[in-house]
Amino acid sequence: MKNLIKYIAGTALSLGVLTSCHKLDLKVETQLTPETFPQTDQHFIQLTGQVYVQLRQNWSTDYFFMQSLSTDEAIMPARGGNWYDGGVFENHHKHTWNKDNGHVGSGWGWLSATISKANQSLFLLKDAPESPGKTVAVAEVRATRALAFFMMMDLWGNIPIVTTFGQTTPPETKSRLEVFNFIEAELKEVLPNLSSATGAATYGRPNKYTAYAILAKMYLNAEVYTGTQRYNDAVAACDAIIGASGSPYSLESDYRKMFFIDNGPQIKEFIFAIPFDPGFSNGTMIYSRYSLPRSLQKKYSLKFTPSAPMSTLPEYYANFNDPNDKRNAQWIKGLQTYYDGSPVTVATTKKGYDQFYSGSDGSAALTYQVDITPNVTLRDASRPFDAGNDEIAWNMGYRNNKFYCDSTSSSRNQNNDVPVFRYSDILLMKAEAILRGATPTQGQTALSLVNQLRAVRTTSPAWTSVTLEDLYKERCREMAWECWHRNDMIRFGKYEGTWGFKTDAQLFHRLMPIPASALILNPKLKQNPGYN
Repeated sequence: MKNLIKYIAGTALSLGVLTSCHKLDLKVETQLTPETFPQTDQHFIQLTGQVYVQLRQNWSTDYFFMQSLSTDEAIMPARGGNWYDGGVFENHHKHTWNKDNGHVGSGWGWLSATISKANQSLFLLKDAPESPGKTVAVAEVRATRALAFFMMMDLWGNIPIVTTFGQTTPPETKSRLEVFNFIEAELKEVLPNLSSATGAATYGRPNKYTAYAILAKMYLNAEVYTGTQRYNDAVAACDAIIGASGSPYSLESDYRKMFFIDNGPQIKEFIFAIPFDPGFSNGTMIYSRYSLPRSLQKKYSLKFTPSAPMSTLPEYYANFNDPNDKRNAQWIKGLQTYYDGSPVTVATTKKGYDQFYSGSDGSAALTYQVDITPNVTLRDASRPFDAGNDEIAWNMGYRNNKFYCDSTSSSRNQNNDVPVFRYSDILLMKAEAILRGATPTQGQTALSLVNQLRAVRTTSPAWTSVTLEDLYKERCREMAWECWHRNDMIRFGKYEGTWGFKTDAQLFHRLMPIPASALILNPKLKQNPGYN
């Protein structure tokens, strides 16, 4: 399932030899030299593997924090000072970040390094003998690089475009429109050379449909990115995946199973996914570390104690208002029981349960049934953005367990692969483009597309009409915790709203600031408007 992982060691060895070959006194102890590597399809996979390893490095940390904690989808308040981390999570929630925000800096560095790794691979592939395998490998790396550029364009807007390995001249900032046009041209150019194969054959690497999915996202958001709407183009890109006579992808009937620890290429809804394996340190997938209440460690047989700082907000959970919806099961809420129905209890003291208990018997023993409550309250006025350091605080806020916690892992790293593009997203994007004015195609309407999805997600009756607001809520239910909610909120004009403890409504916060570290390294970069 994680076939990409196999090539990590080989990739490191190959690149270590090749990038050290300028040292003429170095004794070569391997048969892999610039004259013999890369030559074969196996070599191409080893060489390009470094790009996919780099892509997964910061996905479940910096990228998730910027895309989700800046919305009403998730909040990470401090608890007794734990997880305050200099206010970085408070900044995300309140939209008070600046160029010194740690996640902004490391996120920029991670995606820039992904682009650099892609450029390095393309440089090393350049002189390899021409072959069908090389042609596909080059197209895949360029498509992955285009994805990284897309992610940077989405977060920062105006970024440099670097396509040459070893470039010594500091690159200038390019406008968001220029970056958009570059990504579009790149994807269109490599599309003919990308594989049409799905499943295990291309899992973890971009195929033709991945490129169309990126284009669909770009066209759906084109008015935000460039000022010009391109909804008909979004429909065309979606149709390239949906197909006139059937798609190679289909909706999974079991929503939860898509995100279990044994997911992988057998999931027929995954267009492009990032493979994770807790046995390797090259990128961590640790959603449960943040989301799971520490009081439920025993229930889920975890070998580590969850940190438990992150929950959703009532404003976001309000979208889960259909009692027959299978997607409701991704949430941990209310009174907790073990699988046999017995209550999950915690033994503490009255003061341990409520640090603000003022009775004289605060040290008296207290055993309570764990109750995950919906509201998040800042209760410790002596600390900033702090919910308190007691059992009430640690069980505050409904928790997401979509990427089901991994009881088989000996660490907090999980085995769940993370989808970037899913078939359900394609259906919803086409429906939205039609609602926004695109011409319907293939006999499909916005209503028929949404009902196609809902038919496998809920036992409630089909909808008889659909509005953009309905569609927004459906995206909240379908795409929770998959790093698309910030993108959605901006496109639907909701990012300047009020939720939790956030009141900021300044439009310039739709873009992240260029990090201070990047500005120091490259004085040619131009800071985004609104930031110092």
